[in-house]
Amino acid sequence: MKLSNLLQIPVLLTPLFAPIVVNAEHTSNWAVLVSTSRFWFNYRHLANVLSLYRTVKRLGIPDSQIILMLPDDMACNPRNAFPGTVYSNADRAVDLYGDNIEVDYRGYEVTVENFIRLLTDRVGEEMPRSKRLLTDDRSNILVYMTGHGGNEFLKFQDAEEISAFDLADAFEQMWEKKRYHELLFMIDTCQANTMYSKFYSPNIIATGSSEIDQSSYSHHADNDVGVAVIDRYTYYNLDFLETQVREPGSKKTLGDLFDSYDESKIHSHPGVDNSWWGKKAIGAWALAGCSLVWLAGSYLESA
Repeated sequence: MKLSNLLQIPVLLTPLFAPIVVNAEHTSNWAVLVSTSRFWFNYRHLANVLSLYRTVKRLGIPDSQIILMLPDDMACNPRNAFPGTVYSNADRAVDLYGDNIEVDYRGYEVTVENFIRLLTDRVGEEMPRSKRLLTDDRSNILVYMTGHGGNEFLKFQDAEEISAFDLADAFEQMWEKKRYHELLFMIDTCQANTMYSKFYSPNIIATGSSEIDQSSYSHHADNDVGVAVIDRYTYYNLDFLETQVREPGSKKTLGDLFDSYDESKIHSHPGVDNSWWGKKAIGAWALAGCSLVWLAGSYLESA
């Protein structure tokens, strides 16, 4: 499936771990990583976020520029057979929780209101810096969300919902307030692609795990943990990043990532939309160290 050819996205992932090139276009990279599900049987949603959190850090974005929102603490859940740990792989080779994790919003702090206030910076002066998205018009941002959803909505903790309209309006406020330069939106939930169907702000690329009326599926379970530990769409994104984007000289592109999507493996139809990008040249979205990163990097104008 050649999504990048269809959408004509000439985006380089390029030199990972290269130092940020400060220029008039782009000076900083941020990530907002959100799980919206509580309860033990949703273990995989927390593992989705923590897996991406680990990769984002590996590729160069520091904790000071990552906002991590976790509604439940699976590591300390009494059902956890491996207390203090979270795993996304069946052999439990990597503890995603470990001793090097900074959670910015936890438990009942993870609400639709707090998420929108975070994006739009509508917070009080007493809000600590660690809970603020301190971006400007030269910042590139990855926004990743995972949880349970449906047609144009995503549930927060089975108590409330954020709609596609809410999200679109929040991104428009960010653009009007000069809070981002370029933004990559990624979502893993049922009917995920409907969540970006109402976007109307410039400089956004969006990708999701499933079309309308489609479910998103888990990849595998850990019999000792007793539940599924990661979703398919997130698993295959991470598989690409961990196996293909490893060296500082990597020439992999965002288009390569999209081309790697295999519906037979993901079990749904992932989507990509860059309708809001316009015809300007797209810089390198480096997965670490280079531009419009998904994950990190300096800005390099593509030829």
